[in-house]
Amino acid sequence: MTFDQIAALVVLVAVVGVLIHGRLRADVVALTGAAVLMMLGVVRPVEVQGAFASPALIALGSLFVIAYAIELSGLLGLLIREATKLAARFGSGGIWAVLGACGGLGGFLNNTPVVVLAAPLVRDVAKSLKLSPKRFLMPLSHLTVLGGLLTLIGTSTNLLVNDMARNAGQPVFSLFEITPVGLCLAVTGGLWLFLVSSRQLGSSVAADEAEQRRIAEEKERAEALKRELERRRRRLWFRLPQLGESRNSEDGSGDAHLGDVELFQAADRPFDPRRSAIALTVFVLVIAVAGLGWAPIASSAFAGAVALILLRVLTPEEAYAGLRPEILLLIAGMVVIGIAFEVTGLAQAGADVLITFMRPFGPLTALIVLYGVTLFATELLSNATVAVLVTPIAVALAQSLGVDPRPFLVAVMMAASAAFATPFGYQTNVLVYQMGGYSYMDFVKVGLPLNLITWAAAMVAIPIFFPF
Repeated sequence: MTFDQIAALVVLVAVVGVLIHGRLRADVVALTGAAVLMMLGVVRPVEVQGAFASPALIALGSLFVIAYAIELSGLLGLLIREATKLAARFGSGGIWAVLGACGGLGGFLNNTPVVVLAAPLVRDVAKSLKLSPKRFLMPLSHLTVLGGLLTLIGTSTNLLVNDMARNAGQPVFSLFEITPVGLCLAVTGGLWLFLVSSRQLGSSVAADEAEQRRIAEEKERAEALKRELERRRRRLWFRLPQLGESRNSEDGSGDAHLGDVELFQAADRPFDPRRSAIALTVFVLVIAVAGLGWAPIASSAFAGAVALILLRVLTPEEAYAGLRPEILLLIAGMVVIGIAFEVTGLAQAGADVLITFMRPFGPLTALIVLYGVTLFATELLSNATVAVLVTPIAVALAQSLGVDPRPFLVAVMMAASAAFATPFGYQTNVLVYQMGGYSYMDFVKVGLPLNLITWAAAMVAIPIFFPF
């Protein structure tokens, strides 16, 4: 191995290890890795500049601004409130209709504000119908994630894979090109959530309350034991000061308050008809221009974001507030690492290893394995990280097999988003985790079969709509 390959691999392993450890912010970790690679000469400054100016980042940042304008106008909150009012009239079927609508919104808007606004309303409607909110809150999160598979702008992963493929010399995807495959996964996953998983999560409010009382009692006993152990430790500390530990020995992690909706600043704003009408019109025009192929999504979204400022739907300060720089910088840093992975030849080396084992079985087996590797990695790392690392391997693998890379790229898009087996893979999962009173194993129990079902659906749909 060359020095550049060793350096890129060491940085990659270090970044992945720190991300799994979870003590440092993901964007800081990614940017640190990018800085080290540039200082070592593995990537050139011009390549780093290209990562920060990539069309994926321009499109994503602009779409964040447009979605924030829709949120600030009160339109998103109004739509969700009116939908939940209707749901209260039709029982559990009405709630599932709301969940499906939220999934549809996930194809065009960031799913975090959708879940932030919908989750409390879904919970309250379920309780008013004497139904367990646990039956609906986790499916709400999963359906908005599945909705993100419907369009190229549904999730940052799709845009990022598209951009990495462009860098590798592949033609870009159009806005709705992946919709048939995404729709197959969303419908399959949605039906399974509706028919099977919701019945595993809770039956009634009374059962939930009994479970919450049991959990509270266990926590109370644990706290009492903790206080007693602390009292004994302090007594021992005062008696034997030479053996005592520092009183400031906490690990610094503190309480994460997972699922606290206030952590995500997506308030239900008062409805402003003028701002709502303009924001919605601009959003529809952005989608239409990109969907008809008149301009790339990065260009149309950027123009739309600027138009909202000129039309005074947003102030410049509000536009900057909606950019979500922590996501954009994480992606930029990981793109630099992905570039290093490609220019040093590590991507081709990884593909060669896969080819050695899969050449006798053909491209379909390679597609199945690639999807599984991506899915497993996404459960451990962020989807942006996985997309950046796996996309060059997917292109190299397809080229080595002598087939079109497009089905492999679509597999990466789907697998890097459709991972549901942990409560910490997505912000939306974190949001409903505490609100619904779920355990970690609830997510495993529902998410693992959902992973397998959507994997199978993808392996049927991708070769049909994107032949080798």
